Amino acid sequence: MSTFGAPGAGVKVSKPIPPERGSFPLDHDAECQPIMKKYLTCIKTARGVNSPECRDLSKGYLQCRMDRNLMAPDTMRNLGFAEQQAKREVEQEKRSGTEDEK
Repeated sequence: MSTFGAPGAGVKVSKPIPPERGSFPLDHDAECQPIMKKYLTCIKTARGVNSPECRDLSKGYLQCRMDRNLMAPDTMRNLGFAEQQAKREVEQEKRSGTEDEK
């Protein structure tokens, strides 16, 4: 007798794998929608180029989501903003170096 067509015959059930950084709930109350719209407008204006202004809006959007528990809190460095922070630190060191010389 064959098990062809029998329920569960040959079907392997695999356990679903969660996303790497957890869930990303929808913003049902539109708390972060204004900054999201500004970001999308910026991207359209910049024709997809990753301009500093658009990066700041993106950073603000992620911060808004973290502040409202719509995503897990994380450092901006882990979210891809490390190079921007490093540039700011170098600029601050240059400024303080020129002020010390005066």
